[in-house]
Amino acid sequence: MSGKIVKVSGPLVVATGLADANMSDVVRVGPQRLIGEILTMKGDTASIQVYEETSGLGPGAEVVTTGAPMSVELGPGMIEGIYDGIQRPLEKIVEKVGACITRGVEVPAVDHEKKWEFTATAKVGDKVIGGDILGTVPETPVVLHKIMVPPTLSGTITDIKSGSFNVTETIATLKTEDGREVPLTMIQKWPVRVGRPYTKKYPPKRPLCSGQRIIDTMFPIAKGGTAAVPGPFGSGKTVVQHQLAKWSDVDIVVYIGCGERGNEMTDVLREFPELKDPRTGESLMKRTVLIANTSDMPVAAREASVYTGITIAEYFRDMGYDVAVIADSTSRWAEALREMSGRLEEMPGEEGYPAYLASRLAQFYERAGSVECIGSDERKGSLTAVGAVSPPGGDLSEPVSQATMRIVKVFWALDSSLAYRRHFPAINWLNSYSLYLDSLKPWFDENLGEAFMKNRGQAMSILQNEASLNEIVQLVGKDALSPADQLTLEVARMVREDFLQQNAFTDIDGYSSYDRQEKLLSIILDYDRCCREAIGKGADVTKLFDIPAREKIGRAKSVPADEYAQVYERVRAEMEQQIADIAAQGGDN
Repeated sequence: MSGKIVKVSGPLVVATGLADANMSDVVRVGPQRLIGEILTMKGDTASIQVYEETSGLGPGAEVVTTGAPMSVELGPGMIEGIYDGIQRPLEKIVEKVGACITRGVEVPAVDHEKKWEFTATAKVGDKVIGGDILGTVPETPVVLHKIMVPPTLSGTITDIKSGSFNVTETIATLKTEDGREVPLTMIQKWPVRVGRPYTKKYPPKRPLCSGQRIIDTMFPIAKGGTAAVPGPFGSGKTVVQHQLAKWSDVDIVVYIGCGERGNEMTDVLREFPELKDPRTGESLMKRTVLIANTSDMPVAAREASVYTGITIAEYFRDMGYDVAVIADSTSRWAEALREMSGRLEEMPGEEGYPAYLASRLAQFYERAGSVECIGSDERKGSLTAVGAVSPPGGDLSEPVSQATMRIVKVFWALDSSLAYRRHFPAINWLNSYSLYLDSLKPWFDENLGEAFMKNRGQAMSILQNEASLNEIVQLVGKDALSPADQLTLEVARMVREDFLQQNAFTDIDGYSSYDRQEKLLSIILDYDRCCREAIGKGADVTKLFDIPAREKIGRAKSVPADEYAQVYERVRAEMEQQIADIAAQGGDN
């Protein structure tokens, strides 16, 4: 069925003669068959957002509806893929038309020619339901792709075979309850704006280890949780998200560049193939899907890119994997919503954003979670969503930041003053929070000992005390403080510089395991405890600050992974002895 264009306004096209079309249908626009999606219907008039440049389009051009909603292809070949916002494979497009993407180019999202080795695990006669695993394909050295029965189908397998197939060839035949024979392939299609089903959602109870000490120890996120990284320009949002994508202990990472600068996506493309995953030893690209819809790409596709990314992530979650979705940045995505809303002449809300901004953000973040996947084998998977927020001027009272804060449970507030002082990650420990601390406490107690959460609480208390003492220091000077308060300032400096500050450009300090974090924090707090005991015995506080072991504590985070346990114990013993000697001198005086 086709209609005719009556109006073109940037990415918005209005066409008539589409009475039989439906909301959210994908359409092909004009002689170049540009891809678009119907946003609103009024009689036989449809407002369409076009995902490509619309220059040259004019009234009278033909619009053809496909009769299907905006969907993605899900199957082997997505890992290591680089897609645009509507899942067009950029590398394949380069091979076909060159570096400048031609409008209207049609390339399948997943390679339909490549052969994959399929190993059947289901058998003829098996009764299966949606989500059951038919077999596996070794997609990369670290990802075993599980071929599943589409969620909407169930029945009995009448034929299945192992072998070498492309994604469109029949690997099995399913006889449904009404007697139909349905051929099954290795590829599925799923509408991006509809969340994939699951059996049950669980409260998240395991932490996501990112290797970043301020995140893992101070403000942890759970697998299946939601987090936001707000901050002004230059405060390190993208680097924090790169670190999460690089080192998080998840099976799959889907990185969505929805509106950020192209050179930041280039950094990912250059770094990830060279970096080694600390868990598998393979290239990080072997578990990554990239969606690049940078700031110079069509604005309408930016709005679709987050749905494309999270649908791909849900597909891998359904296999029983832990998946992380990194969206950089949801502010640019919200600006795309605002632009399309303005062109549709909708009533604007606060700061011109559409009135439905908060509900759209919620639709994205609510698709995260720790779930029992559909299927009869009760496998569990998780989807963790982390979104950057770029408030203009760092103003966290603007609508996108406020709407995000109401939805997510972890808030890593980046601070430009910390970034200017070269303290990275520049996460402000006084403004950030995590609402997962209580639910993760049993895991921490079991795996790291009950002292870990106590130490975390003590370190936060020291940092908060430092903030109030600094106001006094500005008035009367540091020397006017009591020895105990001077020690609080010194230990807070150690927590900030030796523990929270981290160097992403060194192999040893770029990633810090939980065991290493626990030992480093405990040795700093042991220094605090020993010094307080020594001060109680009359020790000179300035001598306590100058002991040789104090400097060794600061260098302990640079010790290689196979040596740090022994080094920490040696430094702890030296520190306790040196403080005891000074305490003895104080007692003698």
